Amino acid sequence: MALLSVLVFACQSTEKKETVEKQNRPNILFCISDDATYKHLSAYGSEFVKTPAFDKIAGAGLLFSNAYTPNAKCAPSRSIIVTGRNSWQLEEAGNHWSYFPTKFKTFAETLVENGYHVGYTAKGLAPVVALTEAGDQRPVLGKKYNKIRTTPPAKGMSTIDYSANFSQFLKEKKAGEPFCFWYGGLEPHREYEYGSGISKGNKKLSDIKIVPAFWPDTEEVRNDMLDYAFEIEYFDFHLGKMIEALEQAGELENTLIVVTSDNGMPFPRVKGQAYEYSNHLPLAIMWKNGIKTPGRVIDDIVNFTDLAPTFLEVAEISEKSSGMQAIQGKSLTDILFSNQSGIVTPSRDHVLIGKERHDVGRPNDVGYPIRGIRKGDYLFVINFETSRWPAGNPITGYLNCDGGATKTRIINDRRNGVDTTLWQLSFGRRKRFELYNITKDPECITNLVDEEGYAEIASSLQSQLENELIEQGDPRMFGKGYLFDDYLYSHEKDRNFYERYINGENPTAGWVNETDFEKEDK
Repeated sequence: MALLSVLVFACQSTEKKETVEKQNRPNILFCISDDATYKHLSAYGSEFVKTPAFDKIAGAGLLFSNAYTPNAKCAPSRSIIVTGRNSWQLEEAGNHWSYFPTKFKTFAETLVENGYHVGYTAKGLAPVVALTEAGDQRPVLGKKYNKIRTTPPAKGMSTIDYSANFSQFLKEKKAGEPFCFWYGGLEPHREYEYGSGISKGNKKLSDIKIVPAFWPDTEEVRNDMLDYAFEIEYFDFHLGKMIEALEQAGELENTLIVVTSDNGMPFPRVKGQAYEYSNHLPLAIMWKNGIKTPGRVIDDIVNFTDLAPTFLEVAEISEKSSGMQAIQGKSLTDILFSNQSGIVTPSRDHVLIGKERHDVGRPNDVGYPIRGIRKGDYLFVINFETSRWPAGNPITGYLNCDGGATKTRIINDRRNGVDTTLWQLSFGRRKRFELYNITKDPECITNLVDEEGYAEIASSLQSQLENELIEQGDPRMFGKGYLFDDYLYSHEKDRNFYERYINGENPTAGWVNETDFEKEDK
């Protein structure tokens, strides 16, 4: 009997221990803005954008100085986050307007299976469409929380009350149940209320100290930048309210908070391209119970494939048991649990980037394929189809660049014979190979690939890039890049856009200005 009692007590103790450990698994609050370049949050030194909530996360946690998305467009970037795989490893989901393959499981679906309360607000994986094998909507991020609405401070901003919906999500959580919530803010995605940065955000044109060299320094462009800044600050406002909600609920200490953006700002030569401002993104992580040495600045090159394995590890779920397809990224816990600043893990010294088909508007629904590598001081890029237009065809309005004041000014300056150089940088055809010294030229203006003394650097980077892409099974390395062009757009109205436009139809492209259409150059 004594032995039996001991065994029963031991089993009860083990069960109790497992229950306690399960209850102590961290919550996860993942916050992703829509189209913000890393430089434009005040923790990185920005003077015209004020982001106190992001700065609080960075100050009480970690600020990453070299965080990248491998694909600088909404849907493929977000698909990378939820799977831990690069976009060239995601079949249809490597494109922008696409279907999310049923074979790829998300970290959120895995967390649901392992006892997490999971939900999201506003933008999830859009515009990728996720369906079950039966054709129903697939809850890849858990339950949607969008019902509570508000009046935003400017036109073009979402009416979804992000923070109130998060509070509703918390109310539905069971006691002791860990949660994962995806805050997918719709700002600073276009469209903007022109002049709102000044009229409603109390900003001044003089707040802009530097206009990137690939845009004209004009009143319209500065206004455009200030409107963009105002929208980032609105995203940050709701982030601050979510932090307050966590404090009030007693959940802040054991919540892993990750704040980032999906791609760079929605301006010419940035979003949807493959330059430094396109792929280099903000990232701050706070976890009071997990990060023992907060306040560090991390210089390791990390990327979006690293997020899913991080979430699985802190939730005590092995990749093998998760049921997810082979994850390419590496958990960030080596950095979270370190005491070091600067470089923590020297092997985190590069990132591969690329793109396939983004927005509509090219003949035969083809994309603009790119692969590249960011390592050391350099960014090396391969443009595989140099006869194609990088930002979309002129005649359909350069549809891989969102409409806005800056885009229109650059096009009009070229149309009116004022300046063609800036148009060429944003919209013109490109050489097959590009090489930039990011340290000296972060705006990627001077292509060094044909200059004396850089051949060896370009060759070394190209070899590493292609070897790693082969290891990762990139179809383009095996002569099958056409697969990405053959995948159907997820919305029938987007298919054959170019041909329909040429034949006199007026297909919808709400993200382009009517003045941005141009005669096709040969």
